Amino acid sequence: MSVASSSSSSSGMRPVRWLTPATGYLNGYTHTLNPYVGCAYGCSYCYVRRLPVALFRPEPWGEWAEGKRGDPASLKRELARAKAKGPVAVFFSSATDPYQPLEAKLRLTRGLLEAMAEAEAPPDFVLLQTRGPLVTRDIDVLQRLGGHVRVSMTVETDRDDVRRALTPTAPPLAARLRALRELAEAGVAVQAAVSPLLPHTPAFAEQLASSAPRVVLDDYFRGDGSSGRRSERLGMRETYARHGWSEWYTPQRMDELAEALRKRMPPEAVVVSAEGFAPPALS
Repeated sequence: MSVASSSSSSSGMRPVRWLTPATGYLNGYTHTLNPYVGCAYGCSYCYVRRLPVALFRPEPWGEWAEGKRGDPASLKRELARAKAKGPVAVFFSSATDPYQPLEAKLRLTRGLLEAMAEAEAPPDFVLLQTRGPLVTRDIDVLQRLGGHVRVSMTVETDRDDVRRALTPTAPPLAARLRALRELAEAGVAVQAAVSPLLPHTPAFAEQLASSAPRVVLDDYFRGDGSSGRRSERLGMRETYARHGWSEWYTPQRMDELAEALRKRMPPEAVVVSAEGFAPPALS
Protein backbone atom coordinates (compact mmCIF):
# COMPACT_ATOMS: atom_id res chain seq x y z
CA MET A 1 0.00 0.00 0.00
CA SER A 2 1.22 3.48 -0.82
CA VAL A 3 1.53 5.79 2.19
CA ALA A 4 2.86 9.29 2.68
CA SER A 5 4.06 10.77 5.93
CA SER A 6 3.08 14.10 7.44
CA SER A 7 6.07 16.30 8.11
CA SER A 8 6.51 17.36 11.74
CA SER A 9 8.81 20.27 10.90
CA SER A 10 7.71 23.73 9.85
CA SER A 11 9.99 23.87 6.80
CA GLY A 12 8.11 23.21 3.59
CA MET A 13 4.85 22.57 5.44
CA ARG A 14 1.78 23.58 3.48
CA PRO A 15 -0.92 25.42 5.42
CA VAL A 16 -3.76 23.07 6.30
CA ARG A 17 -7.30 23.89 7.31
CA TRP A 18 -8.33 21.06 9.54
CA LEU A 19 -12.01 22.04 9.81
CA THR A 20 -14.31 21.81 6.77
CA PRO A 21 -17.92 23.05 6.82
CA ALA A 22 -20.29 20.08 7.12
CA THR A 23 -22.96 19.40 4.50
CA GLY A 24 -25.49 16.79 3.43
CA TYR A 25 -26.07 13.74 5.62
CA LEU A 26 -24.25 15.24 8.59
CA ASN A 27 -27.25 17.04 10.04
CA GLY A 28 -26.43 19.12 13.09
CA TYR A 29 -22.68 19.22 12.52
CA THR A 30 -20.94 22.47 11.76
CA HIS A 31 -17.68 20.90 10.60
CA THR A 32 -15.92 17.71 9.53
CA LEU A 33 -12.31 16.87 10.30
CA ASN A 34 -10.30 14.37 8.22
CA PRO A 35 -6.64 13.98 9.27
CA TYR A 36 -5.91 11.60 6.38
CA VAL A 37 -6.59 11.50 2.66
CA GLY A 38 -7.36 7.98 1.49
CA CYS A 39 -7.94 4.97 3.72
CA ALA A 40 -6.13 1.69 4.20
CA TYR A 41 -9.34 -0.18 4.99
CA GLY A 42 -10.86 0.20 1.51
CA CYS A 43 -14.30 -1.15 2.44
CA SER A 44 -16.22 -2.31 -0.62
CA TYR A 45 -19.32 -0.29 0.27
CA CYS A 46 -17.53 3.00 1.07
CA TYR A 47 -19.11 5.95 -0.74
CA VAL A 48 -15.72 7.71 -0.99
CA ARG A 49 -14.80 5.20 -3.70
CA ARG A 50 -16.96 7.25 -6.10
CA LEU A 51 -15.64 10.67 -5.11
CA PRO A 52 -12.97 12.56 -7.10
CA VAL A 53 -10.37 12.01 -4.37
CA ALA A 54 -10.53 8.28 -5.18
CA LEU A 55 -11.43 8.31 -8.88
CA PHE A 56 -8.51 10.50 -9.95
CA ARG A 57 -5.82 8.38 -8.28
CA PRO A 58 -3.98 5.63 -10.19
CA GLU A 59 -4.06 3.31 -7.15
CA PRO A 60 -7.32 1.56 -6.22
CA TRP A 61 -9.19 2.87 -3.19
CA GLY A 62 -7.88 1.10 -0.12
CA GLU A 63 -4.31 0.83 -1.40
CA TRP A 64 -3.14 4.34 -0.50
CA ALA A 65 -3.33 6.80 2.35
CA GLU A 66 -1.65 10.10 3.17
CA GLY A 67 -1.41 12.14 6.32
CA LYS A 68 -2.31 15.78 5.85
CA ARG A 69 0.73 18.03 6.15
CA GLY A 70 0.00 20.48 8.89
CA ASP A 71 0.52 21.22 12.54
CA PRO A 72 -2.30 19.73 14.64
CA ALA A 73 -1.81 22.53 17.17
CA SER A 74 -3.11 25.02 14.59
CA LEU A 75 -6.54 23.50 15.16
CA LYS A 76 -6.77 25.62 18.33
CA ARG A 77 -6.82 28.80 16.24
CA GLU A 78 -9.41 27.37 13.86
CA LEU A 79 -11.62 26.39 16.77
CA ALA A 80 -11.37 29.86 18.29
CA ARG A 81 -12.50 31.45 15.01
CA ALA A 82 -15.34 28.95 14.59
CA LYS A 83 -16.53 29.25 18.19
CA ALA A 84 -16.69 33.03 17.84
CA LYS A 85 -19.56 32.42 15.39
CA GLY A 86 -21.49 29.96 17.53
CA PRO A 87 -21.51 26.36 18.79
CA VAL A 88 -19.19 23.92 17.03
CA ALA A 89 -19.95 20.23 16.44
CA VAL A 90 -17.30 18.18 14.62
CA PHE A 91 -17.71 14.89 12.75
CA PHE A 92 -14.26 13.28 12.99
CA SER A 93 -13.89 11.68 10.35
CA SER A 94 -16.29 11.64 7.40
CA ALA A 95 -14.07 10.47 4.49
CA THR A 96 -11.30 8.42 6.09
CA ASP A 97 -10.61 6.50 9.30
CA PRO A 98 -8.79 8.49 12.01
CA TYR A 99 -7.32 5.27 13.45
CA GLN A 100 -6.17 3.50 10.31
CA PRO A 101 -2.69 1.89 10.53
CA LEU A 102 -0.85 5.07 9.51
CA GLU A 103 -2.04 6.74 12.73
CA ALA A 104 0.23 4.49 14.80
CA LYS A 105 3.20 6.18 13.14
CA LEU A 106 2.00 9.73 12.44
CA ARG A 107 -0.22 10.30 15.52
CA LEU A 108 -2.16 13.03 13.71
CA THR A 109 -5.46 12.06 15.30
CA ARG A 110 -3.94 12.11 18.76
CA GLY A 111 -2.39 15.51 18.09
CA LEU A 112 -5.72 16.93 16.96
CA LEU A 113 -7.52 15.53 20.00
CA GLU A 114 -4.85 17.05 22.24
CA ALA A 115 -5.34 20.41 20.51
CA MET A 116 -9.08 20.17 21.21
CA ALA A 117 -8.47 19.31 24.85
CA GLU A 118 -6.01 22.19 25.28
CA ALA A 119 -8.00 24.80 23.35
CA GLU A 120 -9.45 27.80 25.15
CA ALA A 121 -12.47 27.32 22.91
CA PRO A 122 -12.93 23.52 22.58
CA PRO A 123 -15.65 22.10 20.34
CA ASP A 124 -19.04 21.64 21.93
CA PHE A 125 -19.28 18.10 20.60
CA VAL A 126 -17.06 15.66 18.67
CA LEU A 127 -18.18 12.37 17.16
CA LEU A 128 -15.06 10.27 16.67
CA GLN A 129 -16.03 7.73 13.99
CA THR A 130 -13.67 4.78 13.53
CA ARG A 131 -13.31 1.05 13.21
CA GLY A 132 -9.77 1.08 14.62
CA PRO A 133 -9.14 -0.41 18.07
CA LEU A 134 -6.08 1.86 18.25
CA VAL A 135 -8.49 4.46 19.67
CA THR A 136 -7.94 2.93 23.10
CA ARG A 137 -4.39 4.31 23.02
CA ASP A 138 -5.91 7.78 23.41
CA ILE A 139 -8.20 7.10 26.36
CA ASP A 140 -6.31 9.67 28.42
CA VAL A 141 -7.04 12.48 25.94
CA LEU A 142 -10.63 11.36 25.45
CA GLN A 143 -11.13 11.51 29.22
CA ARG A 144 -9.87 15.09 29.19
CA LEU A 145 -12.50 15.98 26.59
CA GLY A 146 -15.14 14.52 28.90
CA GLY A 147 -18.73 14.90 27.79
CA HIS A 148 -17.69 16.75 24.64
CA VAL A 149 -16.76 13.55 22.77
CA ARG A 150 -18.38 10.27 21.80
CA VAL A 151 -16.51 7.40 20.14
CA SER A 152 -18.57 5.67 17.46
CA MET A 153 -17.07 2.26 16.66
CA THR A 154 -18.19 0.58 13.45
CA VAL A 155 -19.19 -3.06 13.98
CA GLU A 156 -21.26 -4.17 10.99
CA THR A 157 -21.41 -7.92 11.64
CA ASP A 158 -20.21 -10.71 13.89
CA ARG A 159 -19.31 -13.01 10.98
CA ASP A 160 -15.63 -13.00 10.11
CA ASP A 161 -16.27 -14.56 6.70
CA VAL A 162 -18.39 -11.51 5.86
CA ARG A 163 -15.71 -9.14 7.15
CA ARG A 164 -13.07 -10.88 5.03
CA ALA A 165 -15.26 -10.72 1.93
CA LEU A 166 -16.38 -7.07 2.17
CA THR A 167 -13.76 -5.35 4.35
CA PRO A 168 -10.71 -7.65 4.20
CA THR A 169 -8.18 -5.17 5.64
CA ALA A 170 -10.43 -3.84 8.42
CA PRO A 171 -9.55 -4.71 12.03
CA PRO A 172 -10.88 -7.93 13.59
CA LEU A 173 -14.43 -7.70 14.92
CA ALA A 174 -13.55 -9.08 18.36
CA ALA A 175 -10.93 -6.34 18.79
CA ARG A 176 -13.50 -3.65 18.00
CA LEU A 177 -15.99 -5.00 20.53
CA ARG A 178 -13.20 -5.24 23.10
CA ALA A 179 -12.25 -1.60 22.43
CA LEU A 180 -15.85 -0.52 22.99
CA ARG A 181 -15.94 -2.21 26.37
CA GLU A 182 -12.55 -0.78 27.38
CA LEU A 183 -13.57 2.76 26.44
CA ALA A 184 -16.88 2.48 28.28
CA GLU A 185 -15.13 1.14 31.40
CA ALA A 186 -12.82 4.17 31.26
CA GLY A 187 -15.82 6.51 31.30
CA VAL A 188 -15.66 7.49 27.61
CA ALA A 189 -19.04 7.84 25.89
CA VAL A 190 -19.35 5.21 23.15
CA GLN A 191 -21.75 3.74 20.65
CA ALA A 192 -21.59 0.77 18.32
CA ALA A 193 -22.28 1.82 14.74
CA VAL A 194 -23.79 -1.03 12.75
CA SER A 195 -23.30 0.89 9.54
CA PRO A 196 -24.07 -0.60 7.16
CA LEU A 197 -25.64 -3.72 8.58
CA LEU A 198 -24.04 -6.83 7.03
CA PRO A 199 -25.07 -10.49 7.19
CA HIS A 200 -24.71 -11.73 10.76
CA THR A 201 -25.60 -14.53 13.17
CA PRO A 202 -28.55 -14.64 15.61
CA ALA A 203 -26.09 -13.89 18.43
CA PHE A 204 -25.17 -10.45 17.03
CA ALA A 205 -27.80 -8.52 18.99
CA GLU A 206 -26.60 -9.94 22.29
CA GLN A 207 -22.96 -9.20 21.47
CA LEU A 208 -23.79 -5.58 20.69
CA ALA A 209 -25.99 -5.10 23.75
CA SER A 210 -23.26 -6.42 26.04
CA SER A 211 -20.52 -4.27 24.47
CA ALA A 212 -22.01 -0.78 24.18
CA PRO A 213 -24.71 1.27 25.96
CA ARG A 214 -25.92 2.70 22.63
CA VAL A 215 -26.28 1.16 19.16
CA VAL A 216 -26.86 2.98 15.88
CA LEU A 217 -28.27 1.00 12.97
CA ASP A 218 -28.01 1.86 9.31
CA ASP A 219 -28.21 0.03 5.99
CA TYR A 220 -27.70 0.45 2.25
CA PHE A 221 -31.14 1.99 1.83
CA ARG A 222 -31.48 4.57 4.60
CA GLY A 223 -27.86 5.44 5.11
CA ASP A 224 -26.22 5.92 1.74
CA GLY A 225 -27.60 9.41 1.18
CA SER A 226 -29.61 8.59 -1.93
CA SER A 227 -32.17 5.94 -0.90
CA GLY A 228 -29.89 3.08 -1.93
CA ARG A 229 -28.87 4.35 -5.35
CA ARG A 230 -25.31 5.07 -4.28
CA SER A 231 -24.90 1.51 -2.99
CA GLU A 232 -26.37 0.15 -6.21
CA ARG A 233 -23.77 2.09 -8.21
CA LEU A 234 -21.07 0.53 -6.05
CA GLY A 235 -22.37 -2.89 -7.09
CA MET A 236 -23.39 -4.05 -3.64
CA ARG A 237 -26.50 -5.91 -4.82
CA GLU A 238 -24.37 -7.90 -7.27
CA THR A 239 -21.73 -8.50 -4.60
CA TYR A 240 -24.34 -9.96 -2.27
CA ALA A 241 -25.71 -12.17 -5.04
CA ARG A 242 -22.22 -13.45 -5.85
CA HIS A 243 -21.72 -14.53 -2.22
CA GLY A 244 -25.19 -16.08 -1.94
CA TRP A 245 -26.46 -13.36 0.43
CA SER A 246 -29.26 -11.89 -1.68
CA GLU A 247 -31.82 -12.46 1.10
CA TRP A 248 -29.82 -10.01 3.25
CA TYR A 249 -30.08 -7.16 0.76
CA THR A 250 -33.35 -5.76 2.09
CA PRO A 251 -34.40 -3.05 4.59
CA GLN A 252 -36.27 -5.64 6.63
CA ARG A 253 -33.02 -7.05 8.00
CA MET A 254 -32.29 -3.85 9.87
CA ASP A 255 -35.81 -3.74 11.28
CA GLU A 256 -35.35 -7.27 12.58
CA LEU A 257 -32.08 -6.42 14.33
CA ALA A 258 -33.59 -3.27 15.82
CA GLU A 259 -36.40 -5.36 17.32
CA ALA A 260 -33.94 -7.88 18.74
CA LEU A 261 -31.86 -5.11 20.30
CA ARG A 262 -34.85 -3.37 21.87
CA LYS A 263 -35.62 -6.60 23.71
CA ARG A 264 -32.18 -6.35 25.33
CA MET A 265 -31.64 -2.59 25.71
CA PRO A 266 -33.71 0.48 26.61
CA PRO A 267 -35.63 1.59 23.49
CA GLU A 268 -33.88 4.97 23.46
CA ALA A 269 -30.49 3.19 23.28
CA VAL A 270 -31.26 1.83 19.81
CA VAL A 271 -31.19 4.60 17.21
CA VAL A 272 -31.65 4.45 13.45
CA SER A 273 -29.72 6.07 10.61
CA ALA A 274 -28.92 9.83 10.62
CA GLU A 275 -30.55 10.36 14.03
CA GLY A 276 -27.99 8.05 15.61
CA PHE A 277 -25.02 9.99 14.31
CA ALA A 278 -26.46 13.45 15.01
CA PRO A 279 -24.91 15.56 17.77
CA PRO A 280 -26.91 16.49 20.87
CA ALA A 281 -28.79 19.74 20.67
CA LEU A 282 -26.38 22.63 21.12
CA SER A 283 -27.46 25.94 22.59
